[in-house]
Amino acid sequence: MALDPAIGPDAGSGVVIGSDQGSGGAWEGGRHAPAVGPWRLAMRRMRRNRVALAFLGLFILIVVVCVLAPVYSHDIAQIGPNQNNITGQVKVGGQEKDVVAVDGTPIGPTFTSHYFLGADTNGRDLAVRLLYGGRTSLLIGGVATVIIIVLGTLFGLLSGYLRGVADGILRPLMELIWSFPPVILGVVVGTALALGGLGPIKGNSVFIPAFIIGVIYSPYLGKPIRGEILRLREQDFVDAARAQGMGPMRIMFTEVLPNAASTIIVFIPLMLAQALLLEAYLSFLGAGVQAPNASWGTLIADGLNYIETTPTFCLIPGIMLVLTVLSVNVFGDGLRDALDPRAQVRIKT
Repeated sequence: MALDPAIGPDAGSGVVIGSDQGSGGAWEGGRHAPAVGPWRLAMRRMRRNRVALAFLGLFILIVVVCVLAPVYSHDIAQIGPNQNNITGQVKVGGQEKDVVAVDGTPIGPTFTSHYFLGADTNGRDLAVRLLYGGRTSLLIGGVATVIIIVLGTLFGLLSGYLRGVADGILRPLMELIWSFPPVILGVVVGTALALGGLGPIKGNSVFIPAFIIGVIYSPYLGKPIRGEILRLREQDFVDAARAQGMGPMRIMFTEVLPNAASTIIVFIPLMLAQALLLEAYLSFLGAGVQAPNASWGTLIADGLNYIETTPTFCLIPGIMLVLTVLSVNVFGDGLRDALDPRAQVRIKT
């Protein structure tokens, strides 16, 4: 039985060793225990959310499997992700079968070490390309998320704290990007950059869609951060910092930004999931990852040609994408609940 922290230790047999208010402490062993900090409370809540931790484990498993793609390619499948094998054969059930039939139909899943998920029209191993495509999608999503966090935090911090001219420039810029649907804007910009590249970066580089996604989604973080900074700049600790003679830049980065850290952290899984989805959209429409590179979006697009004969070509990369985005979103929900100061979690003894 857990006791309310306001009730003394003689009121019952339970002992509360922590409270979520973080300010008053709790009774422990006949004395008033020190208060638990907000980050420790968040870790305590996170450990108790087994569903979120399970989906975090699923996401880590997917990442590890994709990272080990070269090992699978070299030691098991013994074929590279872009290696054509139109005239090759593979042994299935003791019989030799063509990887690509005379009429151009690729072999379906063999569930053996070679062509486990089948081949495409060029005789490339789809299982190998699935893992390498996952590496590409996760790399683009990760780089795009970093760009979103950096740009969104910087825009929101400068706009919300400095206001004036900075807010007059950055806020309309964020509103302009915000006003366009992400997929349409991504297709337009992605097509243009795929043709001409971006400075020294060639048009078929995976960093092109990462940059596009990062810029498109930066207002989705910048606007909430701006609102949080507007609230924080009116707090007493900011007035105290000004009274001590601190300049605006120092106050922003040493006083205001650390107090907005929990809000930024909550947005990281959300932005990663959105980046993965947008990358799949762009690659599916031909404005994202360019050949010969593979991603889950390009594999889904290629598999549509065989949706009636071999639906696994399209379904398997789609399932991988769904599982990845679902795991990130569920963990993000758990992380948001853990960082919510209004959450009530009591540790019972």
